[in-house]
Amino acid sequence: MDPAEVEFIAEKDVITIVPNFQLEKIFLISGDIGPFSPGLPIDVPLWMAVNLKQRQKARIRPPEWMDVEKLQEKKQEETDSKFFTEMPCKCYMEMTTLLLKYIDTFVKSDATHAKLNHLTLMELNTVRPFLTKALDQLHVLRMNMSSRGTQLTQD
Repeated sequence: MDPAEVEFIAEKDVITIVPNFQLEKIFLISGDIGPFSPGLPIDVPLWMAVNLKQRQKARIRPPEWMDVEKLQEKKQEETDSKFFTEMPCKCYMEMTTLLLKYIDTFVKSDATHAKLNHLTLMELNTVRPFLTKALDQLHVLRMNMSSRGTQLTQD
């Protein structure tokens, strides 16, 4: 399988969102989803969560295992173990990549770099295309934000 196929499979995993719209139950081949009520959390497939986030129809709740403390515990467990440790989710890399594409906290901050520790050569080469594209997009977004700020002050 190539990475795109693995990502496609990962998009079927369920994640919690908080919608900001009202909608009755949706009947899909994979199963029924809904009803959607503003402010009430609901579990949906990852592909739907990302789509709703892109359209600003919902807020994605990161999975519990993405909590900083839980990740630090997992990192410590991995460091201490002589063997491979169980990952928090079978598709953790794909899910994390998709979710981080749509989290704008880093863009709004003044951070100019991120630190990545303990990457293997395979992990580094897998993440490299994503990171270079992400940094390019970050630059574009910051340029747009600064030019928009300049236009607003001139008006």
